[in-house]
Amino acid sequence: MRRLAVFGCGYTARRFVALHGADFDAVDVTTRSPEGVARLGAEGLNAHLFDGGPASPALADAVKAATHVLVSAPPDAEGDPTLRGAGEALQAANGLAWVGYLSTIGVYADADGGWVDETTEPQADSDRGARRIAVEREWLAFGRERGVPVQIFRLAGIYGPGRNQIENLKAGTAKRLVKPGQVFNRIHVDDIAAALAAGIARPDAGPIVNVADDEPAPPQDVVAYAAGLLGIAPPPETAFETADITPMARSFYSSNKRVANRVLRDELGVRLAYPTYREGMAALATGA
Repeated sequence: MRRLAVFGCGYTARRFVALHGADFDAVDVTTRSPEGVARLGAEGLNAHLFDGGPASPALADAVKAATHVLVSAPPDAEGDPTLRGAGEALQAANGLAWVGYLSTIGVYADADGGWVDETTEPQADSDRGARRIAVEREWLAFGRERGVPVQIFRLAGIYGPGRNQIENLKAGTAKRLVKPGQVFNRIHVDDIAAALAAGIARPDAGPIVNVADDEPAPPQDVVAYAAGLLGIAPPPETAFETADITPMARSFYSSNKRVANRVLRDELGVRLAYPTYREGMAALATGA
């Protein structure tokens, strides 16, 4: 019996469950709020309340019976909430065959627009990235200790249905910020789901997998392309230095790198459905 436990059933994990949940005999998911439990339960999922505290008896039993665990919950100030609250149950999961941890390409330092890959030593230049590096190491150590394959999926900027520049343009919130030489890496959520499914099929690959498309690109180009698909004029360009944006948004521009996806392509054998933002935006514009 194949049983999946998902910690943190947000946008990406929920999409994976929607596309690949039928590959499992049972799926258990967690969320941090009672409202989330009700919403996910209404979608037919076996949802558990979990915020990093001790796992409930029902969640602990589900984890002990799990063959596959997907961890999407981010670290907090105290470390990894999944290992902290469900570590005992994970240690008792005798049938565990795979753990996937969703991390971020934010673990790589600024490369001044150069390329990084899975052999690049992570040297985060932010507190968020440093937390991720620490938790990645905890999960890899867990895998070595248990003799269980653990794969770390370092995700680029995620877009897909309901979360993309097409929607931002329609809502009037899209901006074309220009910082010369700046590029961002991105990945369609369905390609993340395909990467996770491939990891489950090939658990010995990696263990580090960069999940990014084939073309890092300036963010203003993506907005302009999306506007063209809608047949509207793009918003005017705004210089990054003078843009009115949040400190969090500004911090993303402090790191400039191109992320290669060799392991995803060569070891996991994933052929991206959306190899660049063009294919992804075109599909989203037509409702695909």
